[in-house]
Amino acid sequence: MPDPCGQPPQQSRQTWQHGRVTAATHSSLFPQVPETAEAVLDGLDPEQREVATALHGPVCVLAGAGTGKTRAITHRIAYGVRLGTFEANSLLAVTFTTRAAGEMRGRLRQLGAGGVQVRTFHAAALRQLRYFWPKAVGGDLPRLIERKVQLVNEAAGHIGIRLDRGELRDVTAEIEWAKVTQIVPDDYAAEIAKAHREAPRAASEISQIYAKYEQLKGQRSVIDFEDVLLLTVGILQDQHLIADEFRRQYQHFVVDEYQDVSPLQQRLLDLWVGDRDSLCVVGDANQTIYSFTGATPDHLLNFRTRHPDATVVKLIRDYRSTPQVVHLANGVLAPATGRAAEHRLELISQREPGPAPVFREYGDEPAEAEGTARRIRDLIAAGVPAGEIAVLYRINAQSEVYEQALADAGVPYQLRGAERFFERPEVREAISRLRSAARFGRNDALLDGVEGLPAQVRAVLSGNGWKPTPPAGSGAVRDRWESLTALARLAEDFAKAHPGATLDGLLTELMERDAAQHAPTVQGVTLASLHAAKGLEWDAVFLVGLTEGMMPITYAKTEEQLEEERRLLYVGVTRARVHLSLSWALARSPGGRASRNPSRFLRGLRPGSGGQGSRSAASGTGPGAGEAAPAAKKRTFRGPIRCRVCGKTLIDGGEMKLMRCEDCPSDMDEGLYERLSDWRERQAGKVGLPGYCVFTDKTLMAIAEAQPEDEGRLAMIAGVGVRKTRLYGTEVLALCAGQELGEEPGE
Repeated sequence: MPDPCGQPPQQSRQTWQHGRVTAATHSSLFPQVPETAEAVLDGLDPEQREVATALHGPVCVLAGAGTGKTRAITHRIAYGVRLGTFEANSLLAVTFTTRAAGEMRGRLRQLGAGGVQVRTFHAAALRQLRYFWPKAVGGDLPRLIERKVQLVNEAAGHIGIRLDRGELRDVTAEIEWAKVTQIVPDDYAAEIAKAHREAPRAASEISQIYAKYEQLKGQRSVIDFEDVLLLTVGILQDQHLIADEFRRQYQHFVVDEYQDVSPLQQRLLDLWVGDRDSLCVVGDANQTIYSFTGATPDHLLNFRTRHPDATVVKLIRDYRSTPQVVHLANGVLAPATGRAAEHRLELISQREPGPAPVFREYGDEPAEAEGTARRIRDLIAAGVPAGEIAVLYRINAQSEVYEQALADAGVPYQLRGAERFFERPEVREAISRLRSAARFGRNDALLDGVEGLPAQVRAVLSGNGWKPTPPAGSGAVRDRWESLTALARLAEDFAKAHPGATLDGLLTELMERDAAQHAPTVQGVTLASLHAAKGLEWDAVFLVGLTEGMMPITYAKTEEQLEEERRLLYVGVTRARVHLSLSWALARSPGGRASRNPSRFLRGLRPGSGGQGSRSAASGTGPGAGEAAPAAKKRTFRGPIRCRVCGKTLIDGGEMKLMRCEDCPSDMDEGLYERLSDWRERQAGKVGLPGYCVFTDKTLMAIAEAQPEDEGRLAMIAGVGVRKTRLYGTEVLALCAGQELGEEPGE
């Protein structure tokens, strides 16, 4: 029978990851297709190989950030196809973004499994709906409206409610949430109360708008994206012959980002799978950050309950980030609570050590933006490409000050969340001109005497108003320049991979990339919200605006909401490969009251913060107060800290100081501890400070357990360091050696 999901668009042989090909994933731009099924498994780590060879029964892959989940599941699919366990056209893989789907399709083609269907939930359901609608209902499928805002606004007007632009957007999102969580208008008010969800308007008003919106859609014979899933569910649920026809076509299913599945998507998946068990799901409950859209990790967390015989594989080897970044990411999640926290994956970096994460405090937001822009300019000067740097914030409204600061610093940037690359008017116009130039060849005046593909593309783009140097300032003119520059760079990359390449070859490549939703990276610093950054990665990440009220956001009230905010910060941290900066400002504007506090999620992680999140030593209003204290800048990372008794990785601050788990047996010298305590009180009394300002109890315990013999070993104890060794080292080492310290005169 014809395929209800349709064939995927053809693609070029290379796999692009955000515009660049990573050495961790590909040995070259165009790797050879593995000759045998066993060759598909080459290069996989033990856990990835376990995923790839688990071809039967339900499979659940718990995959931490940067652990190669896409690699594992694409190799599983390809291995099954090459082995003959799966027929390529009988397997459907679904994910949540067209970019992710395109990436998976490209990898599968490289592995010799190009016939596998990979789509988003909505794209797969829409294909099925168009295919089955004439048979199930008759006639043509109602027209799909891609933007429902205008119709929602009209529905509100019908019942006498006027919505401003912000309210209209929020009410529209609320209707989408209700539909994917399968809530009808009459039940809306009761259900949001049960979910502790704050509505943008009175619940009764939204219920009325929702009902009128559905009525208007019916009168005009149109459907929205949520209806695509609802109608597909209805057909498969009520039309058993059609459901059987679909299940004969598809026997195997893979679901990526399973923690983001909504109740409606799960219902559709259940109907797809039926009573079979050839289902593989992949996800990480601690990357659930879209609950406001209806996503829930419950389906992932309950998978073993629903499928007691499931194979469960955990991927915890992080290939993306340095040990320093991974250590901080693990620390962000360490205090987490709730069900997702119970399934926390403690990542282990597989990369070489890098620089320690930098914590910076600024006096106000403009100072934070300007300081961030300076550091970005320094990174670019040091060789980090602008396209490999990102500034991430909690809400989009924070972007403007960073746009201005980067423009003032002469740093190119791009805002994430605009139109897809190939849908931008300037890109479509440029491709049209390239097509015309290819058709006329040497007869095109622009190409007369121009040799080489990159030079030809630049010549055509110049005829379209493009210049090699960026325009001043920001806005639409800069966006247009960045888009055309991305085309020029893509031509350079294509020419390097294909010596002797022509404009015709490049145009074929562009068409294939357009079909696969693979856009080249504009070579500018990315400005994006934390939500928009999910699934992406950069060499350097700046997490900005990390203050109470913004991270967590003010309207996060319940424990579940606060924990989702923690997970959002975790997602931000794990976007960084090497360089990571976390910053906050004490005031909104210059001269404003410095009343803000750093995010509670940084307690115990940033230098100078205790368990209660006291301000760092860098706080203040004098010169240099916006930067971290010198001691913090010199802080070095010593790799994962493990218990010296049982070997377990330590993440609790107190346990890290002791170098052992709290429950593991202590070999502390009690007498030495008492002598150290007495000495500490004398030292604190001299300067009029509490004893813990000299050393905390945990640090004293660690010293009494380690009994260091020299300054080097003393400085390595957490809570001591170089500065305190310089101040107190002689006396502490004397006490550890059993010497008595004489009292100073007059003491």
